[in-house]
Amino acid sequence: MTTKMDIKRLEDKIRSRLNHFPAKTRRVAEYLLANPSEAAFQSISETADKLSVSRAQLVRVSRMLGFEGYADLKSTLKQKLLKQINPTSEINSEFDDDSPEELAKLEQANIQETCRNLTVNHDGVNNFCESVIKSDVIYCMGWGISSMPAEWLYTRFAELGLKSVLMRRGSLSLLEQARGIRKNDMLIVCELPSYVIEVAESVKEISSRTNCKIAVITDSPAAPVCSYAEMQFFVSDRAPLFGSSLIGSMFAVHALTTILARKMGSEGEKALAAQKENFSDERVYFPAYRLRY
Repeated sequence: MTTKMDIKRLEDKIRSRLNHFPAKTRRVAEYLLANPSEAAFQSISETADKLSVSRAQLVRVSRMLGFEGYADLKSTLKQKLLKQINPTSEINSEFDDDSPEELAKLEQANIQETCRNLTVNHDGVNNFCESVIKSDVIYCMGWGISSMPAEWLYTRFAELGLKSVLMRRGSLSLLEQARGIRKNDMLIVCELPSYVIEVAESVKEISSRTNCKIAVITDSPAAPVCSYAEMQFFVSDRAPLFGSSLIGSMFAVHALTTILARKMGSEGEKALAAQKENFSDERVYFPAYRLRY
């Protein structure tokens, strides 16, 4: 029995046999087709509970589809999804040139893949903008390097005249800061690896207590916070050193807030015009030709 299977072949096999499966088997098969990213990164127990089937049933379905077990099926789903979301990993694995030109190529690939992910997630981007506009307060959460895109997101919201709060580790834990979030608010989490336990626990608590809108900007569906976010935006963060590149996540923030400003219409224009006026204050800025915001 083979454990290697192309994802398309797996999907074709499920579809061709779907109408012949017993009820519980069909439930599992339909779930795998409709929710591959969720199935790929959940535990077998979580999937079994969600579908109200036994773990043994998931193993049986996996074997019916040509795998040795459920772990092998998950591995096939996972590898395909990671490659779709972050194909720059192949570039990164071959990176052995520290020249600025090669670094630029890698960062260009990060931007291109992030852009592609945003483009195919058109409905998610629209949902994001609508949720931001309707929210009472927007909370932007980040830890470590992830606090940098979170802070820029918070800054952009403030520039657009939206009430926003920056959540990052300081004198208060994230769990303590989370107490102020209400159901009409929105939480946006920036989470690049390594993933932080306190971030996941805080988002879980917020989700269970408020049922507020939650969005995440991250590199992979493997990020634990994805389990609690209805809006997921995947960015490419490959770097030869320093763990993660911020270029992709910063581009995502730039793209999402630019689209948001357009969708805000006259309110967005008014807020940006007021922001631009700040540059006329010669107590702060040197007067300069074509000084721009």
